[in-house]
Amino acid sequence: MSALSEKQRLFAQMVGELLRWIYSNGYAVTFGDAYRDPRAFGHLGVKKGYGRKYSNHKQRLAIDLNLFKQDENGNLVYCTETEDHRPLGEYWESLGGDWGGRFNDGNHYSLEHNGHR
Repeated sequence: MSALSEKQRLFAQMVGELLRWIYSNGYAVTFGDAYRDPRAFGHLGVKKGYGRKYSNHKQRLAIDLNLFKQDENGNLVYCTETEDHRPLGEYWESLGGDWGGRFNDGNHYSLEHNGHR
């Protein structure tokens, strides 16, 4: 088994733990970008479309989450600010992941691989 494959399995498990934490703490999410298919975004090291050449989305080691929180009337409100993600990001970091809020990408949750996050 390759080191990348092992990290991908760990990442999937960590995302599951994060999702449980999110819902048990009164938030809700939908998925944004997860895997970026090379047919649309280029292979690792190639920039095609938006994103980076070495995005961990291309290696199944990153996910972007669209965050929602209930307002005082019980309605789900879309949270757009990096600070809205801070509790999730800090929990994600406690699991061993990298939170994009540390580098101006607040809804990004990843696992480092070969120096990329």
